[in-house]
Amino acid sequence: MTTVAAYAAPRAKAPLERTTIERRPVGEFDVLIDIKFAGICHSDIHQARDGWGEGIFPMVPGHEIAGIVTETGPGVTRFKAGDRVGVGCMVDSCGKCDACLMGREQHCVEGNTQTYNALDRSGEPTYGGYSTHIVVTEGFVVGIPEGIALDEAAPLLCAGITTYSPLRRWGAGPGKKVAVIGLGGLGHMAVKIAHTLGAEVTVLSQSLRKKDDGLKLGADHYYATSDPKTFEELAGTFDIILSTVSAPLDFGAYLALLRTDGTLVNVGAPEEPVSLNLFSLIGGNKSLAGSAIGGIAETQEMLDFCAVHGLGAEIEVIAADQVNEAYERVLASDVRYRFVIDTATI
Repeated sequence: MTTVAAYAAPRAKAPLERTTIERRPVGEFDVLIDIKFAGICHSDIHQARDGWGEGIFPMVPGHEIAGIVTETGPGVTRFKAGDRVGVGCMVDSCGKCDACLMGREQHCVEGNTQTYNALDRSGEPTYGGYSTHIVVTEGFVVGIPEGIALDEAAPLLCAGITTYSPLRRWGAGPGKKVAVIGLGGLGHMAVKIAHTLGAEVTVLSQSLRKKDDGLKLGADHYYATSDPKTFEELAGTFDIILSTVSAPLDFGAYLALLRTDGTLVNVGAPEEPVSLNLFSLIGGNKSLAGSAIGGIAETQEMLDFCAVHGLGAEIEVIAADQVNEAYERVLASDVRYRFVIDTATI
């Protein structure tokens, strides 16, 4: 075991504080990563504050990890010391079920092992990227191409794949009209990716406060959802609507914005249940769907796509001792658009 520095929530809703944790020895198929940057995802806040229930404490959040390989086990074939790599939301799965064999480890029938706030297959708690080092089995490590800076790459391991996967699955591209609800950590990447895929992109945000940003990121149109005229003007417009927000929505109102056969895909995860009148789906043969990250192969595909097209997250790099302040700013929507911890400051 190796002792490393980390930032952890000692208990639910408690401020994060500096501590030390134990990382397992490097096994035959393991990769030891010197973490350079760790993104702050809204789900980190949900879990550190027990918003989704049953948290494991002390908790070291962080599933947007970018760093450098420093050691590999003797059975590792894909990586070597010095490689630029990333780790996302999961660090293991059964590898045998239909989902895993299809490369969709995120839907592992036995349950994938989350990067933090989970128990690994030996029953030990997992600790995330708000730390200096992590040991991960080779199959759940991805390569970060040279075309992306490590700090801008870190949020791609969650925000990037969480938006890339549904946009690809539901066919965002030339001739398609895509709406993105919310221009935050997820939403700003959705705009960049949908635009690069060739879709006509509209941002639906509570206000026009970030309109200039949205247009610079690649949006063709920008509307305020606080204005009732928005829903009248845009009725029946979109092929795909991607909701990136964590607040409950009036799904009936947003489903009315879809064309016939259109799909509203939800990647945000509100803590509260939502209600839906099924006639909102029946009329127009519409679909309400959910999407959760992507498999390892698709995550690598996303990183390669971003490198080719020069896409990275819009970030604000912070020191580790600013993490609690950053959490409050995320909740206040006061970030453009992803906080990234410089782990050298832990």
